[in-house]
Amino acid sequence: MNKVHGTNLGNWLVLEKWMKPDLFEASGTEDETWLARKTPAEEFAALLKEHRDTYVTEEDFCFLSENGVRFVRLPVPYFVFGDRAPFVGCIEYVDLAFEWAEKYDMQILLDLHTVPYSQNGYDNGGITGVCKWCKHPEEVEFALTVLERLAKRYGQRDGLYGIEVLNEPISWLVYRTAPSTGKAEDKEEAKGSGFVPLPFLRKFYKRAYRRMRKYLPVEKTIVFHDGFRFNVWNHFFRTQKFENVALDTHIYIFAMEMFVPFHQPWVYQQYINYNLRALRRVQKDVRVIVGEWCISNKYATAGKTPEEKKERFRKIAQMQLAAWNEAYGWFYWNYQLLRDREEPTDEEWKESWDLARCINRGWITKEDF
Repeated sequence: MNKVHGTNLGNWLVLEKWMKPDLFEASGTEDETWLARKTPAEEFAALLKEHRDTYVTEEDFCFLSENGVRFVRLPVPYFVFGDRAPFVGCIEYVDLAFEWAEKYDMQILLDLHTVPYSQNGYDNGGITGVCKWCKHPEEVEFALTVLERLAKRYGQRDGLYGIEVLNEPISWLVYRTAPSTGKAEDKEEAKGSGFVPLPFLRKFYKRAYRRMRKYLPVEKTIVFHDGFRFNVWNHFFRTQKFENVALDTHIYIFAMEMFVPFHQPWVYQQYINYNLRALRRVQKDVRVIVGEWCISNKYATAGKTPEEKKERFRKIAQMQLAAWNEAYGWFYWNYQLLRDREEPTDEEWKESWDLARCINRGWITKEDF
């Protein structure tokens, strides 16, 4: 079985402030929703066009192909088709991505990354501090229609690996501990926010599968995020008799470090081993994709010289790759942060989130893919 090893093309069609803060400087906003609301329409459209035209280009697909990358996970917003003002659609850029992917013998995992009112309250869910999509049946239906339209448009393309139903619908525990919870720009708008209940999520996944399979051939994979509840899906997909599906889980050493004060390889190894045991258990029932991970960690960042940093980052990369290679696939987050790979990021810890920089510095190699 060929493994699916690739990278995410985040912050291209779904903006995240931490990755490219200058996009948000003039408006002083924290997420794409408020950027759209507070920026005059013509100025907003021009800002997005400049970003989308230059942030990912054919040159990047060529670079990835030359470095052994054959798959990309492409986050798209719910307004991808341009039918939700004041947002600006981006379907023409998705079309371009497919042209480039097919030219360089690559495949795309389309990922519905946002929904109206958000599924997690993160900036990557479209609006910080608001999380009540699941309480709006009309918006749940809208998300399903977007998935159907994506499946219909790209279902027969050679460049389509599959479609991921929804990125990171949030659990009770993660919602309670997320730094974005309670940080909404408009407190009234955030009223009623909460986590995405598991019974709702299971029902939504069933509906999404049925409606997408009308247009997606069985050789195209449908991917479901674990909703930060990795261990509850052991038998779900088998009992539903879904065909050609995978379960996506996101595993970050960087996130673990927020709760564990010891930043050493032996601690990271324990964390990796814990997740690997769970991965092996779940993969008895459904193929697993580690859809987001990276080598960012405080131990390697603290290296005193470029040589020491390379040695440390390489060590942490190999620790994770040894584990995640047991999964059906993985995607690094993210391909890049800044277009100029020589320009320093505004904070040093961000350097290793940028795969292009990691490759150029030898922290991750072509052989890893």
